[in-house]
Amino acid sequence: MIDFYWPWALALIVLPIIVRWLAKPVSSSADALRLPIYTTLRSLSSAQNTQSASHWMPMLLLWLLWSSLVVALARPHWVGDPLPLPVNKRDMLLAVDISRSMAEGDMLIGQQYTTRIDAVKGVVSDFVKNRTSDRLGLILFGEQAFLQTPLTFDRKTVGTQLLEAQLGFAGNATAIGDAIGVAIKRLRDRPAQSRVLILLTDGANTAGTNPKDAAIVADEAGIRIHTIGIGATSKQERDFFGRVRTVNPSADLDETTLRFIAKRTGGQYFRAQDPQELKAVYKTLDELEPSPQEQIFRPTKSILHWPLSFAFFVLLLITFVSRRFAQ
Repeated sequence: MIDFYWPWALALIVLPIIVRWLAKPVSSSADALRLPIYTTLRSLSSAQNTQSASHWMPMLLLWLLWSSLVVALARPHWVGDPLPLPVNKRDMLLAVDISRSMAEGDMLIGQQYTTRIDAVKGVVSDFVKNRTSDRLGLILFGEQAFLQTPLTFDRKTVGTQLLEAQLGFAGNATAIGDAIGVAIKRLRDRPAQSRVLILLTDGANTAGTNPKDAAIVADEAGIRIHTIGIGATSKQERDFFGRVRTVNPSADLDETTLRFIAKRTGGQYFRAQDPQELKAVYKTLDELEPSPQEQIFRPTKSILHWPLSFAFFVLLLITFVSRRFAQ
């Protein structure tokens, strides 16, 4: 479509009409400066008196000349169809602890408790759905760590395989370092600005590689790791004799190591004691790692030569008509 950089200039098109309507005839006996252009205009005027059929032509040609120059002043340009610009997609791996301890029912929703893994599946699934422009992958870890879903744009598959994850499938221990190792292997060759791992666990490293050593290697590979410690700090339960007591279900959570991993790799550590806090954590992660949005570009091309060419054509026509009427 055609657009103008200075559309307000188009209002000048009616200026000659306004001037002609408001101007009063001026009578003067003084000699005036004579220029060739005025000779041309006078010949056009005299032609009006001799040829009534062409009375409108001189004014029309002059107005067309003026209008084309005004259109050129408004700087017209052609705006093409919108074209998507390529954006740098982020490659993000989600590492989720599926050790037996994730079956602990200490995540309070209203007045009822749910298990840690159920809370994680619900919140992380929503997080996956919203990452429309990223390639996502899923790492599951217990005593061993394995890549459940390779990096893909298929968010539905990532969400489905997370929901189908079974506790104890990878063993009962917790191999945080090995989960980081799997992420390093998958992300180290990816573009530098898109190497992100979000690691969630409820315990301490009890198997495999030392997670601090793995974090140092991840830092050298340019991988940013955000860590999440999940689990309530207190829960009311009854003992064998029916007495109510308060326990700390997250006594085994190694927050010191999780903080070290996040700080060393340029990420952040988060603590989630219930599903509401877990939702807030992933909302914050959305802000820290914003999903790149597709950008639209509309190509533009100047068409200033169109009105200028028309103005030149009208000027030639005025010259031709004036000479014809002058004969």
